[in-house]
Amino acid sequence: MTSPTPPASPPERPMPERLDAVVWRPLTLLLRDLDDQIATLYATAGIEGVKPRYSLPLVWLDQDGPLTIRTLADRCDVTHSAMSQTVSAMRDADLVRTVSGPDARTRLVELTEHGRSLVAYLVDEWNATEAAVRELESELPYPLTRVVDDLHAALARRSFRDRIAARMSLTPPEDAGSHDAAASAPDAS
Repeated sequence: MTSPTPPASPPERPMPERLDAVVWRPLTLLLRDLDDQIATLYATAGIEGVKPRYSLPLVWLDQDGPLTIRTLADRCDVTHSAMSQTVSAMRDADLVRTVSGPDARTRLVELTEHGRSLVAYLVDEWNATEAAVRELESELPYPLTRVVDDLHAALARRSFRDRIAARMSLTPPEDAGSHDAAASAPDAS
């Protein structure tokens, strides 16, 4: 009787010799922390299941709803895919529902009574957050809004993608794009 053959181990991937100094991560962590603090404010107020990223779409839906996912994505300046995920999460939290649109291909997103009941609080939080950012800016030698404007101007001269690609030493694996074709098909919502 022979013993079973152990499974072949995957080929070893070369480990990077080192990672350069981390510049990007502190910014992403700061933004996540700020969102987490807003979420804590919601939880303290007894508002469960609401994330800061829901505020703007909920306010748009209250103001102009029902709206398509595409319209919400455009108004919130996010991708259709990101808004579709947000709408799904908001639906799970009973903040919105989807209903048939004017034709068979269109689905509209509208507020539930629960979602509508939170809008005034979310608008108040939004305005308070903007005021807090202005206060924070007054304590800094270089305002955040100026940083953002300067970054936009620099990226208009040369995109972030181009800046990253110019510094990469490896080319993509040969089959890198073959798995994404179905996932990138447009959605008519």
